[in-house]
Amino acid sequence: MSQPFSPKEATLNPGQVVAVRGNVVDVQFSRLPPRYRQLRTKGGQGDIILEIQSHLSANRARCIALTTTRGLARGASVVDTGKMLDIPVGEALLGRMLNVFGDPIDNKGTLDASERLPIHRTPLPLAQRVTTRKIFETGIKAVDLLAPLEEGGKAGLFGGAGVGKTVLITEMIHNMVGRYQGISLFCGIGERSREAEELYRDMKEAGVLDNTIMLFGQMNEPPGARFRVGHAALTVAEYFRDIAKRNVLLLIDNIFRFIQSGTEVSGLMGKIPSRVGYQPTLGTELAELEERICSSASGSITSVQAVYVPADDLTDPSATHTFAHLSASIVLSRKKASQGFYPAIDPLQSDSKMLTPGVVGKRHYKVAQEVRRTLAEYEELKDIISMLGIEELSQKDRQTVSQARRLERFLTQPFFTTEQFTGYTGKMVPLEQTIAGCEDILAGKFADYGEKDLYMIGPIEEAEAKKAKA
Repeated sequence: MSQPFSPKEATLNPGQVVAVRGNVVDVQFSRLPPRYRQLRTKGGQGDIILEIQSHLSANRARCIALTTTRGLARGASVVDTGKMLDIPVGEALLGRMLNVFGDPIDNKGTLDASERLPIHRTPLPLAQRVTTRKIFETGIKAVDLLAPLEEGGKAGLFGGAGVGKTVLITEMIHNMVGRYQGISLFCGIGERSREAEELYRDMKEAGVLDNTIMLFGQMNEPPGARFRVGHAALTVAEYFRDIAKRNVLLLIDNIFRFIQSGTEVSGLMGKIPSRVGYQPTLGTELAELEERICSSASGSITSVQAVYVPADDLTDPSATHTFAHLSASIVLSRKKASQGFYPAIDPLQSDSKMLTPGVVGKRHYKVAQEVRRTLAEYEELKDIISMLGIEELSQKDRQTVSQARRLERFLTQPFFTTEQFTGYTGKMVPLEQTIAGCEDILAGKFADYGEKDLYMIGPIEEAEAKKAKA
């Protein structure tokens, strides 16, 4: 978008607007350009960028607008740019906030990037992909214990509105970006402008902005821009992996907004909706994005993605299609959030393909399974407790309830990013201390401690300090 076109280019393959329906524009050419070709025309507010989505006839193309179409009318002349939509890449992007075209939106002046790459690229061939068995520690107890992330893998944070997805992803940024040796890339798809501004300010204050790139397709932008910003972010990530040979931490908030923008585009293009009103091409479009996130011998792309779950229904097509691509799924529960357990991670629904004895070790695996078993038994006993009372339970079941309630509280954790709201100082807990703490609770060492002693603490030693003070 930042590069002007010469009059010579305008005469190469001129087109004409024949229909405008919101963000969908039909253009007629004498020689039809291929799909994904970038076109340019003029509107009431300056240049309008179009991308060809489909061919309607031998000389007519249907395009989606990536900028507002205000002021565009039939008969307007269209320029075939002769290339796909592309984005600048390179070290000049570090510390900057960009839009889908690679234009800076942080008021820090123009970008000094000479190289540009197209946003549509084929995924790395299977023969060149590399998988590791290395765990990516986050310092968040419930995540590291029950759903450990894979270095070079994809993790999803699933949850409905207001259960803490963005807070959790922001905390992961705080914990991981500071000690992460590679490039951190944040992609905001359908982000609120407020969230984008707050995140930018937080990263600046934390001193990690110089090693971070931020790309945003914000909520107020046309669906075409939101639909393509994920591909633009992946082009930047692939450049640092393949050419700069560096590891990349890719954080995406929110994959559902990508699917939603695809639904808008599909509806505007006149396609017949599929199940629950989603686009018939949902699986393909998501795979085109997700399959580009992989690691090679030169570097890895580790991705953490927030996924909004409509009406807390994990069987929604948007959630089920996303699950299939991930190596770790962290499910956030509204019930846990209402009980004051933060992070509101559901230990029984969250899972990771890394949680096997061969990857995490026998000790970690055994403790995680024991924690899950104890919490599952407590869940089953809740109905009996609510009807008959805890006194009616056997001694063994009472012990299980006591351990489960203490484990629930120990797996809560104060976050650095919420200190100003909660009054608790943020804690980052190494995996070894999390495992040791759960082992002690399961062994009954904290049976005589009050439940509140284990609530919102870091390592288990803090519970001992709390009791000593009392």
